[in-house]
Amino acid sequence: MAESEIFVARLNAKLQPMHRGEIFEDPLEEELKKSGFGSVTGGGTQLAKTREIECCDVEIEVKTPSDEVATFVIQVLERLGAPKGSKLILEGQDRELPFGLREGLAVYLNGTDLPAATYRDCDSNFVYSEFDRLLDGVGRVYSYWQGPQETAFYMYGNSFSAMRECLQEFLEGYPLCKRCRVVQVA
Repeated sequence: MAESEIFVARLNAKLQPMHRGEIFEDPLEEELKKSGFGSVTGGGTQLAKTREIECCDVEIEVKTPSDEVATFVIQVLERLGAPKGSKLILEGQDRELPFGLREGLAVYLNGTDLPAATYRDCDSNFVYSEFDRLLDGVGRVYSYWQGPQETAFYMYGNSFSAMRECLQEFLEGYPLCKRCRVVQVA
């Protein structure tokens, strides 16, 4: 009988650890246990020099490594919303399998250059919930990051351009969104 092996799902997703757990690790763990293929043994978050999240990993111990198990893991992660540019690293086989279907959109709110009244009167929590509401059926907010000069919201869905279109009017009209940056992240 073959020994267990570690697979690492490197997700091209900017997720805080709690969001990585909620969106990917916990549901993947359930599917792995049901199938008997293995279990999630950990995860990690890669930070850029700016301390912004770059990507994240989910570590999986596979009882009997095979292409069937690798395909199963990829299919589950894609169903859960894995972004394009993700890869499954099969450590014992020195192979990487690309996967991911979702596109990513990040909105970076300017945290330093708007009028003081804007920061006093507007709420980034409202922006988060409004983004989620506006993206209903097109995408969703997965996570966020607060840096020294910007606050970022990371959204993933089937189409970057469709998500941007859904958010455009709000981005143009809400004072806290003035001078924001919109970036495709997957």
